[in-house]
Amino acid sequence: MSTYIYMIRHGDSPKEGPERSRGLTEKGIADTRKLTELLIKEDLDVVVSSPYLRSILTVEGVSQHIGQAVFVEEDLKERVFSTDNHRMPDQELGPLLEASFLDPDFSLKGAESNADCVKRGIGVLNILLDTYRKKKIAVGTHGAIMTLMLGYYDSRFDLNFLHRTSKPDVYRMEFKGLEFVGVERLWQ
Repeated sequence: MSTYIYMIRHGDSPKEGPERSRGLTEKGIADTRKLTELLIKEDLDVVVSSPYLRSILTVEGVSQHIGQAVFVEEDLKERVFSTDNHRMPDQELGPLLEASFLDPDFSLKGAESNADCVKRGIGVLNILLDTYRKKKIAVGTHGAIMTLMLGYYDSRFDLNFLHRTSKPDVYRMEFKGLEFVGVERLWQ
């Protein structure tokens, strides 16, 4: 029997405010209701999330449905792009992402590289795969770290993929033990 990881990118959130406490927009809230309906059909066993509010809010409907709290995992937070605690403007983020995907060790001073982000993200996935063997695990997270974790297993998940993802978005990954079998997009 397989273990399934449901990688869930958070719903639409305001562009202003501190990274950890930005919630969801009205669109994000509406989409999260649809996402919850979709995920309820998957009979999930556990819900884990980034500590960022927008991620927790995106998956909490599923956790309520299964009668369990959302387990918050610090290492599922978004890649740390700068030492500032606020969202980086798109005109600055775009070139930073391009440089980061060309050189996985590139980062701004005091921030995190793609290589560092992959290491912490895959570390969490390996723990989840070991702890919840043969279960279905919802993982609430963010666009860049989700892309990097998916890309660790399949090179099709690159910067172009990141630019095409939506908020929210859901990808079901299948594993046999720690061996990656495949991935399927569930959110349309």
